[in-house]
Amino acid sequence: MKKALVIGAGIGGLATSIRLAKKGYRVSVFEKNDYPGGKLSTFTLGQYRFDAGPSLFTMPHFVTDLFTLAGETPSEHFTYKKKDIHCEYFWEDGTRLTAYSDRNRFCQTVEEQLDVPAQTIHNYLERAQKKFDLTAPLFLEKSLHKLGTYFNKETRKALLGLGSLELFKSLHQVNKEQLKNPYLIQFFNRFATYNGSDPYQTSGIMSLVQHLEEHYGTFIPNHGMGAITESLFQLAQRMGVEFHLGQSVDSIVIENKRAVGIKVGNQRQKADLVVSNMDVVPTYKHLLPNQKQPKRTLEQERSSSALIFYWGIKKSFPKLNLHNIFFSQNYSKEFQAIFQDKTLSGDPTVYVNITSKDVLSDAPAGCENWFVMINAPADNGQDWDALIAQTRIKVLEKLSRILGQDIASLIEEETHLSPPLIAQKTASYRGALYGASSNNRMSAFLRHPNFSRTIDNLYFCGGSVHPGGGIPLCLLSARITADMIPDVHA
Repeated sequence: MKKALVIGAGIGGLATSIRLAKKGYRVSVFEKNDYPGGKLSTFTLGQYRFDAGPSLFTMPHFVTDLFTLAGETPSEHFTYKKKDIHCEYFWEDGTRLTAYSDRNRFCQTVEEQLDVPAQTIHNYLERAQKKFDLTAPLFLEKSLHKLGTYFNKETRKALLGLGSLELFKSLHQVNKEQLKNPYLIQFFNRFATYNGSDPYQTSGIMSLVQHLEEHYGTFIPNHGMGAITESLFQLAQRMGVEFHLGQSVDSIVIENKRAVGIKVGNQRQKADLVVSNMDVVPTYKHLLPNQKQPKRTLEQERSSSALIFYWGIKKSFPKLNLHNIFFSQNYSKEFQAIFQDKTLSGDPTVYVNITSKDVLSDAPAGCENWFVMINAPADNGQDWDALIAQTRIKVLEKLSRILGQDIASLIEEETHLSPPLIAQKTASYRGALYGASSNNRMSAFLRHPNFSRTIDNLYFCGGSVHPGGGIPLCLLSARITADMIPDVHA
C-alpha cells in the first residue's frame, strides 16, 4: 500500500488525511503539539471552556461532506444548529444593529434602525452573490496554478464578467459608493477581516465574503468549535489514519527532486508523497532549507493577527449573542495602525464571542465565557507586554462604557493569546492568522499553490496556501490538494 505523510494536524491536515485514506493511501500525520486542530483547539480555565481560535462557523457542508465521503451518516458524529442572528453590532453613540440570518428581516431592520432603504441592501447582496457565482469555480474550487483551470466555461464566464468584480476598487470604495451610510459602510468593511485584510486596500471583489455569511448562514456546533476538530480527528482514526502527536518534523527528505519522506529526530519516515499543512513559510525555511525558495511568495505582506483575551465572566448579559461587535470610532485609523504602523489601535474594534449562549456547559450557571478579540498586526518584534497591558485597559473601558457595567470586576478567570504566542503554538509565520494578506488585488494568484513546481510528490494544504485561511477555505484547500493526487488503484 502506498504511504502518504501529512505534516500538521490542523483542520486542513485532518481533512487531507481523510481524503487520502479514502483514496487508498496508508496515511500518517505528524503534529508537534500533543493535541490535534492547530488554531481550532479548545481549553478550560476553572469551570469555563474556551475555543482557542476560529469562532465563526459557516458552510458546514464542507465538514459533513467528509463523513459522507467516508460512507458515514454525518449527524451520527457531528451536530450543529443554525443561528437566527449572525451578530449583534454596537457603536459608541448608542446605535445598534442586529444582523438577522433572514435576508428580508435583516434588510428591513437596516431600514428601520439606520434609515437606509431595504432595497439598497438587497441590491448590494445580489451584487456580492454575482461575484461569488462568477469566481468560486475558478478561485475557490480549483488550483489557480494548473493550466487546465483556465480552459473551461466557468473561467470564460468569469472573464466575461470581469467588470462586475470591481477588482480595481478597494472594498471601502465599493461600500462607500453603494451604501452611503457610514454605519453600513463600516459594517460591510468589517468583512475584510475574515481573511486578515484591510478594507481600505483589499480589492472590491472581496464583497463576495458577505454573500457567504448571508447566504449560507452562521452555525454553532452543539459542543463548541472544538467539536469540528474532534469529530474529524475521530473520523480519520476510524479510516485508519495514524497520528503521531507531540512529534515535530525536522525536515522533508528530497532525493532527485522528489519528496521521499520526512525526518523526525534521528528517524527517517519513508513515503510515496508528503503533504505539508504547516505554514508555507516555515515549511520552506525549516523543513526545506536547501531547496529553492519561492522568494516572491514567501515575502508577501502578512495578514493580520489577533490579540485575544479569554475571560470567565461572573454575570450574564441578555443583550449579547454568540457573536458581538463593538466598533471603533475611526475605522480607517484602526487599519492604518495595524498595516502601516504595525501596532495596535488606540481605539480598537472589539469582537466578543460567547459560546455559553448556546453551549450551556461552557460556563457556570449565570456566567459567560468571553472570547474577546481585537485585530492586531503580525509579530514584528513589537513590545507586546506593553501593548497588551495598554490594550486590555482600553478594551475594558470600551466594553464597560457601551454595556453600562464595570467588566473588570466581573472577570474571575483570565488568560490571553498574542501574535508571538500564536506563532509559537501553531507555527504560523509571525503569528499571521491567514498567511499572506489579500491587500493586493493579485494576492489570490501570488498565494503558494497546493503542489510544488520543482519537487515531485510534495503538496501543500491549509490556510497559508491556495485558496486561503478560515475553516471553509482550509477544507477546500484539502479537497483541491487531494484531487491532484491519484487514487492508489487508478
